[in-house]
Amino acid sequence: MTRAVALGLAVALTALPGEAQEPSDVPNQSPRSGSVEFRLGGYRPQMEAEDSLNGEDPFGAVFGSSNMLLFEAELQRFFYQGIGSAGVSLSLGYAEKYAAALKPEGGVSAERTGFHVLPIRVRGVYRFDYPAFRWGFPLVPYVKPGLVYIPWWSTKGGNVERLPDGRASGGKLGWEVSGGVSFLLDVLEPRLARDFDTDLGVNHSYLFAEYTYAKVNNFGGQGLNLSDSYWMFGLALDY
Repeated sequence: MTRAVALGLAVALTALPGEAQEPSDVPNQSPRSGSVEFRLGGYRPQMEAEDSLNGEDPFGAVFGSSNMLLFEAELQRFFYQGIGSAGVSLSLGYAEKYAAALKPEGGVSAERTGFHVLPIRVRGVYRFDYPAFRWGFPLVPYVKPGLVYIPWWSTKGGNVERLPDGRASGGKLGWEVSGGVSFLLDVLEPRLARDFDTDLGVNHSYLFAEYTYAKVNNFGGQGLNLSDSYWMFGLALDY
């Protein structure tokens, strides 16, 4: 009799709901393979740095001292994830600047002239995100060295405009290094971040600030100097 009662009590306790038996509502994180970035910043080619111009600034003479608004999108692919994440990236950007054209004899024309650039970057990427994923520290420093090629073209009144040396377009190759800090947004809303991963496959999201030093003059060659140092700010999404 005693044995039967004990067996019945065990069965009853097993049937009762308990915290240890409830399935967790926190899904496992989906695999992470890379990141997508969108950023904005001010870019101004340092044409006056070209030796043959003797300090003259043809860009500033037409467009003034203000920057071009540069927008870029970047795709990163990680090949190592351990003490940080490392991989390669490819990005494409666009910037343009318009102003009143200058007359050959001096003075300002009624026509508008424009200068356009399309930066293409191939870079290595290293992000020190181990403290963020391991301990929840939200700041992630990173560095991105690489090569940049900048096609450019000039327009006037909607048509391609030739510069004094006969060129209306071209391209410049150079090197650059970028460094920045990302803020991991997951720490602000962890549950929303998990839902973002479950629904869209976005593992983590960040806001970041990035500084770039670019030397874009065909490695010391002649012609337009498109070098600059500038800040950019944006959004990054790990996938």
